[in-house]
Amino acid sequence: TDQAGFDQLALELFHFQYEQNPVYREYVNALQIVGADVKRVEDIPYLPIQFFKTRDVRTTVFEPEAVFMSSGTTQTINSRHSVKSLALYRESFLFAFEQFYGPVNEWCIIGLLPSYLERSNSSLVVMADDLVRRSGHPDSGFYLYEHEKLAQVLQSLEARQQKTLLIGVTFGLLDFAEQFPMPLRHTIIMETGGMKGRREEITRQEVHDILKTAFGLSSIHSEYGMTELLSQGYSKGEGIFHTPAWMQIRVRQEDDPLDVRLSGTGIINVIDLANIYSCCFIATEDVGRVYEDGSFEVQGRVDNSDIRGCSLMVAGL
Repeated sequence: TDQAGFDQLALELFHFQYEQNPVYREYVNALQIVGADVKRVEDIPYLPIQFFKTRDVRTTVFEPEAVFMSSGTTQTINSRHSVKSLALYRESFLFAFEQFYGPVNEWCIIGLLPSYLERSNSSLVVMADDLVRRSGHPDSGFYLYEHEKLAQVLQSLEARQQKTLLIGVTFGLLDFAEQFPMPLRHTIIMETGGMKGRREEITRQEVHDILKTAFGLSSIHSEYGMTELLSQGYSKGEGIFHTPAWMQIRVRQEDDPLDVRLSGTGIINVIDLANIYSCCFIATEDVGRVYEDGSFEVQGRVDNSDIRGCSLMVAGL
């Protein structure tokens, strides 16, 4: 849709969620914003993502078809996203995937998602599993830790010049690159983040450099998604992400969470219009830069102690 159409839909969804989502309404009211007065997208408040850790963020009353949970250590409180309709999620990720990569049935899709596969409630696993099935390729599938088998499969796919997408968590891809470097001409590597203390934290740029060297690639692709959303952004290299038409990124200023801008540097806010039954307006904890054309990059995470206004709000509710 054009921007006017997007804005119109965003406003309609804001008013719907303000009416039908008790947690969001409570938050908006706590900001002393009157829901009925919000008539421009610029005035819509964004719900801090931490609410998904402590509250059930639901719009309307429903029995969730799935509950996505974030991965985390046993010490952390994980986010929970009650999903009313998995069909809506599937439609969102499939449409976006094909917008960026073309028909899924032209691909062989391989998931290297070890830690995630051990959890059935990961939105990433649901997505990858669906793409694997829809690709219909006999070699599509998941590899836990069988790096040697994965290397053989990739070599045979390369020999047949089969378009292949290897989607993996960062530590899994780095382990694999260390053991089985090989030139890849017909394979795209897409990392989805995820070090989770498995390796010393290194920057995304360093990760990409290691993978490019190991596999003779000019770029590494990335996926930007999270438990609390139903849509993803994709990067085809250089860490610059693009979003599908129903998802847009804004930036808020660290010292004033209500100062939200269309472009520039700050903390990332996401409008995800597919998130109809939870909340379409999410204030994340990712620091980044949004460009004039709506593309964006992620530069790191906010140190929680820095989110002053926001944590005070959360504490106050």
